[in-house]
Amino acid sequence: MNARFEGDAEQQVTYLAEVTGMGVSEVLRTSVQHYYDTVRAQRSGLKHLAAFIGQGDSGRSDVASRYKQQLGDDWHAKHSAGARRAPTAVHEPAPPPYSALSARAKPGGAA
Repeated sequence: MNARFEGDAEQQVTYLAEVTGMGVSEVLRTSVQHYYDTVRAQRSGLKHLAAFIGQGDSGRSDVASRYKQQLGDDWHAKHSAGARRAPTAVHEPAPPPYSALSARAKPGGAA
């Protein structure tokens, strides 16, 4: 197989060959393989996904138009001052096993 590359394409192939240490033929084989894999993944992924698109039904007709409002309402309910929840290690670390006063105390018990 013969191919002609001119201008930008030629510069790009030359650059890839220099940077990777591959020959021009190997750069072209690798590039074609990468492009092929990308196109195949896009085409095959959509076929499998198509079986699930549009299959859910919440029974509500306003989901698309009100999702930002719903997210805001849920966020407010979760984080409002009246909401009580158990502390978690990620958001609310446990207090140290000693008090700040005892950490500042001088040796010999004098504070």
